[in-house]
Amino acid sequence: MRVPGVGGPRSVLEAALAALEAEGLALDAVSPAIDSAPLGPALRHYANAAAVIATELAPPALLELLQRIERAFGRRRRGSKWRARPLDLDIVLWSGGRWRSASLTIPHPEFRRRTFVLDPAAAVSLRWRDPGTGLTMRQLAARLTRPRPLPS
Repeated sequence: MRVPGVGGPRSVLEAALAALEAEGLALDAVSPAIDSAPLGPALRHYANAAAVIATELAPPALLELLQRIERAFGRRRRGSKWRARPLDLDIVLWSGGRWRSASLTIPHPEFRRRTFVLDPAAAVSLRWRDPGTGLTMRQLAARLTRPRPLPS
């Protein structure tokens, strides 16, 4: 899915990073972008990256800001959960550890099962550990991608 005036997934990703900075968020580190296939029935392929962001905003205020940026790129939160979207910004981890509210759970509940999250995160957060398992991002990614014997 192309965003009018922006372009395809990698251009959207670059523009989203610029939008984060324009909103006053400090991008301490940004991973290289990777391409990934969609989850669910969407046909669109995505560009994914991870960023370490410095901000004084509490998680709910940061989520509100991220959703405002998503809307500026044409995201509409209605319809099917797995529908194609031009931009999806998530708070995966937070230096404060865990956060839970009606609209936000940190760490992101699915991040441990998604290589398109873990691979970029491992590139920018070598010392970060999953508060649930104590494993680094690289260790979590290796668990998803290591060869396993076939069942007998």
